[in-house]
Amino acid sequence: MQPRPARQRILDAAHELMLTVGLARTTTKEIARAAGCSEAALYKHFAAKEELFISVLKERLPQLGTLLDELTAGPGEGSLEANLTEIARRAALFYEQSFPIAASLYAEVQLKRRHDDALRELGSGPHRPIEGLAAYLRAEQEVGRVRPGADTFAAASLLLGACSQRAYAFDMTEAGRPPQSLDEFAAAVARTLVEGIA
Repeated sequence: MQPRPARQRILDAAHELMLTVGLARTTTKEIARAAGCSEAALYKHFAAKEELFISVLKERLPQLGTLLDELTAGPGEGSLEANLTEIARRAALFYEQSFPIAASLYAEVQLKRRHDDALRELGSGPHRPIEGLAAYLRAEQEVGRVRPGADTFAAASLLLGACSQRAYAFDMTEAGRPPQSLDEFAAAVARTLVEGIA
């Protein structure tokens, strides 16, 4: 059996360490050690820890951007509510899995500033899903499935904000999880949004 490629081992190690230790406290040296490679080998694949973070988000967490791109390219396909339900489901999973990774950034102002600067340079950031969902809703608006006067940016912010808040708010409860299942939540949020914009 061939060993897994170094890039895959690095991503797996980074994902695990970022989940357990947090992004702020994870070093490239620790990631390289856990991946069974040198730090120099890590830097052959990733220019900086921020680039590695973005790769973990894109390759190890539920994908939202790809779904939004596909839906935006083909408005009018499937039901609007079913499409928004799938968006809400993936977004809730993404935020649930990324929250522990990114939360540690907020403890160190300078690190967060450097991280934000790096994300901007990479053309990424937490605003991208909102922009992507707003673009999808505008595409649906153009084919008549979203009311002409509906604010697509506000609608995108509401749906994704609810998904993000679900990951954060219920983590602090005694049960440590939301009262609704993921599928119930996604369907309810999508249905509520459709009632307001369609």
